Amino acid sequence: MDRHERFALLSREATADREHGLPGRPRLQEGPVGIRPLRMPGGGVTRLMRVMQTNACSLSCGYCPTFCGGKVRRVSLGPEEAARTFMEAHRAGAADGLFLTSGVPGRPRRAMDRMLATAEVLRRREGFSGYLHLKMLPGADDDQVRTAVRLASRVSINLEGPTDDVVRRLASDKDLSGDLLPKLELAGRLSREARLEGRPRLAAPAGTTTQFVVGAQGEADRDLLGLVGRLETTGLLHHAHWSAFQPVAGTPMEGLPAVPAAREARLYQAEHLLRQYGFGVDELVFGPDGNLALDRDPKTAWALGHPARFPVELTRASREELLAGAGHRAASSGQDHRGAAGTVLRGADDLRRLGVDVARGGHFMALAGHRLARRPPPSSSGSSRTGAICPRWCGRRPYRPAPIGEGDGTGGNSLRQYFVARALAVKRARSRSPGSSYPPPRR
Repeated sequence: MDRHERFALLSREATADREHGLPGRPRLQEGPVGIRPLRMPGGGVTRLMRVMQTNACSLSCGYCPTFCGGKVRRVSLGPEEAARTFMEAHRAGAADGLFLTSGVPGRPRRAMDRMLATAEVLRRREGFSGYLHLKMLPGADDDQVRTAVRLASRVSINLEGPTDDVVRRLASDKDLSGDLLPKLELAGRLSREARLEGRPRLAAPAGTTTQFVVGAQGEADRDLLGLVGRLETTGLLHHAHWSAFQPVAGTPMEGLPAVPAAREARLYQAEHLLRQYGFGVDELVFGPDGNLALDRDPKTAWALGHPARFPVELTRASREELLAGAGHRAASSGQDHRGAAGTVLRGADDLRRLGVDVARGGHFMALAGHRLARRPPPSSSGSSRTGAICPRWCGRRPYRPAPIGEGDGTGGNSLRQYFVARALAVKRARSRSPGSSYPPPRR
C-alpha cells in the first residue's frame, strides 16, 4: 500500500475517538481522509484530521477489534509520512488541526517515541503552530509525558475504568493506579502549573482529557463520576468522554450485552454539573445500584430532590431569586410585571408569549400563589444515539449532549439560571484560589 492508502485506512480507524467541537450540535459531514469539521465556541468551524500512527497492537483489550488477536489488516506510518501527509492537507486548506493516536505494537515506549517524533517534525521542521492532540499510550514513561505536553495543545490518556479491578477485566495489560492515572495526573499538573504561571503555551494549553468504557464490567456511575470529579476539582483534567459499551464481533467481549446510549448521555450531563456548576458527586441523585436514572436527567432529579427551593413565585421574588429558580425570561417577565404600567401576567399563556418554557419549567414556577404545572416534567429515556468505546474499534459517531440548561431538552428554561448562578459562583471561587482548580478554557 502506498502512503496515501495507509493514511486513509488509519484515519478511518481513528474516526471514532472522542474529539468534539461544540457539544449538542448536529454533526457536519465527514471530510476527506478522516477530516471532520467541528463547530467551535464563538462561531466558526475548524477541521480536525484524525489518524493512527499504526493499528498494529499487542494489547489484549477485550472490547477492541485491533486487540492482539484481532483479524484486521495491520499498517503503519512513519513520523515523516504522517507529518508530511497532514501538512499537505493543511497547506491545501483542508485541515486545521491533527489528532494523533496509535496502537501499541511491542514496547510502548518505542511506539510513543514514533508519535513524539511526528509531533517534533510538525512543530520544529514544518513550523506548524495549530491544534495538536496527542493520545498518550499505556506504558509511556514520565519523560515522554513531559515531552508530549510541551509539544501538544492537548494530551489525553484513556483511563478506561474507575478502579484497578475494572480496568484489569477490560484490558489485562493495563494498570490504572500504577500507570494510567499517574501519567494523566502528571500531564494535568504540568498543564495546570503553566497556566498558573501565565505561560499556558508551555504545556498543553487546552488541558487534558480522558475516556471511559461504560457498563462492560459492572462499574457504577458514582465511581466513574467520583474519579472524574476529583481530577477536575484539582485542575488535573479538563473533561471526560464516556463510551457506552457496544459488543463487537470477533472481540473477547462480543457476548456481553450492549449498554443503553441513555447511560452515556446521563454521564455527560452529570459531569457537566460537576465541571461547570461546582456540584459535588454527593449532590447527584443515584439509584441503589450507584447509577444515574436513565429516565430523568440529573438536573431535574436534583431539583425534585430539593422541593423547598421551588416553586419560585414570579410576582414576589427578587430578581436574584427569579434568576436562580425560574430563568432569565421568567425574571424579565416578573420584573416587567412589577415595574411597567399596564403589564399584567395573568397565567401561563402570557409567559409562553414572552418565551418562557412553561411545559418544562411550570412545575418549578408559581404565579399569584398557583404553581403553573402540578406535575414535574415527564421522564425521558435519554438519547437514542450510541457512541463508540475505543479510538479504533468501529465507525459509530460518538454522542455528547448539549450542556445542562442550555437547550439540552431535558430540564428546560426554568432551571437554567439556577445553574448559571452556580457556575458564576464557581468561577469566582476559583479566581480567589487558583491553585485548587481552574476554569476550563473554551475549545
